[in-house]
Order: sequence, then C-alpha cells, then structure tokens
Amino acid sequence: MKTNSDIENKLLRTVDLLSDPKTYNPVCHEHHLGEPLPSIKKLKTIVGLVREILFPGYFGDTTLRSNTVRHYVGVYIDELFELLSEQILAGLCFTCTQRDKMDIQERTSFAHELASDFISFLPEIRRILVTDVEATYIGDPAANSASEVIFCYPTIRAISNYRIAHHLLKLGVPLIPRIISEMGHSETGIDIHPGAQIGESFSIDHGTGVVIGATCIIGNNVKLYQGVTLGAKSFPLDENGNPIKGVPRHPIIEDDVIIYAQATILGRIRIGKGSVIGGNVWVTNNLPPNSKIVQFKARESSFKDGAGI
Repeated sequence: MKTNSDIENKLLRTVDLLSDPKTYNPVCHEHHLGEPLPSIKKLKTIVGLVREILFPGYFGDTTLRSNTVRHYVGVYIDELFELLSEQILAGLCFTCTQRDKMDIQERTSFAHELASDFISFLPEIRRILVTDVEATYIGDPAANSASEVIFCYPTIRAISNYRIAHHLLKLGVPLIPRIISEMGHSETGIDIHPGAQIGESFSIDHGTGVVIGATCIIGNNVKLYQGVTLGAKSFPLDENGNPIKGVPRHPIIEDDVIIYAQATILGRIRIGKGSVIGGNVWVTNNLPPNSKIVQFKARESSFKDGAGI
C-alpha cells in the first residue's frame, strides 16, 4: 500500500510534467491582460436571446403580449448587443497573431460595428427561418402545427444556430461562428458548418447524424433525412504535404432535391434540380436534373409511379 508521501510525490510529478512548456505549448493559448476570452456560457446566452427575439413567446421565461413585444425586444436587443460585442472582441483578440500591433480600442469599436451589423440582419434571418419552419411543417405529416415544429424539432434549433453563425462568418467574425455551430451540433446531433451556403425552405427530417461540409452550396426547398453526409472525397495537399485550406470540395445541391436517410454525397459534384436520392446510396458523380438514384433492389418498389421511399 502506498504511503501519503508516495501519493504526494506522484501528484507533484504530474504537476511538473503538465507544467513543462514542451507538453503544453501545442495546446496552450497565452492570455493577455485586458483581453476578453470566448465564453461558451455567454455564447449560449447569446443564442438563447436571438431565439427569443426571432420567435417571440417560444423561448425564455417572458410572457409576451402584443402591447409588450416592442418593450421586451428592445431589452433583448440591448443585452444582445453588449454580450455579442464582447464575444466578437474576444474572437478578434483570440485569433490575432500580431498583438504588439493590436489597438484594443480600435478592436472594440470594430466589434461594436460588427455586432450592430449582425443585429440589423435579424429581420432577414427571421424571414428565412419562417420558410424553414413552414417547409418542415408541410413536409412532416406527424407535425401538428408550426408551433410544434418551433418548440420541438431539433432541425429548427440546428438551422437557427447555423443561420446565426453563417451571417457572423460572412461579416468576418473569427472563431465565434464555429463555436455557435458546434453548440448546435452538440445539442441536436446535426453538424452544419457555418461556411455552408443554404437556401430558403430547408428542412431536415429527424436529423441525427447529418453532416454538411464547409463549402456545400444548397439551393431552395431541399430536404434531407437523418444520417445524410454532404462531404469531401479527399483533401488536396501542397508541396510540403499539408492540406490546402479553402478549396471547394463539397457538393452543390440544386433546388427541390430530396436526399433520404444515410445517403453519402461526396466531392465537388452537382446534384441537379428536382433529383431524389434514395437511402444508403453513395454518390460521387454529377447528376442531371430530375435524377432518381436508389439501390438496385429497391428501385422498382421504392419509386413505382413516382412515389417516394
């Protein structure tokens, strides 16, 4: 049996190893005094506030009436502006590579500008999300109302996180969009990179296991089922053997496409307008408009007279 001294020595040895720069340098971010750090807790609050603003009366603890909506929206917007400005500044500081040249006041003003730009776009995000809710409700006979879709369906939570993160990314906000999208991934099991471009009336039935890559382009009125992967085939390498970042490598899905459960679509290929891709299908080539791709044994029964799976 080990003595207290043996245990203490083991713990001290562990402290020494974990404090060795050789071990922590690859995973350590040195914080500079006066700079805010990105906060998962605060970003969750931000997403919650945006949901309350976009869907009044559904999220949060406030009971809204028509004569109080403007007051509460104003309160939420003020709180959102302060929190979002701080987190945008944290992202700008966290990713800065030339801190000796960084003017914190200038960065703070820039963060305020980006936060106000994002907030001014919220009416458009609401408009698009309404089309997503409508598409989900119309496309699911189990949905009893649009309200049920907003309250209960993970697809709306995941898509709302995506649309928040995507616009922040378009504004040039670093790091924060990826954190917000991964929060949605953790909450729902739906993985949508904020860099993807997704049109209106987008729906994901069930949703668990869906993966949408960073350079995907998805048109309007597209429907995915659970387990669908819109991914890359391979990563091009530079002369040093390192992956080349930012290369378009994910599919383009045109309008009115349906992709059923567990289908895998890989590479920078184009799936033509109105196509239907059956479950468990692997697609790596372009498809013309109105294509129907299914497993051979399921072909006759699955699409007889144009019926879906």
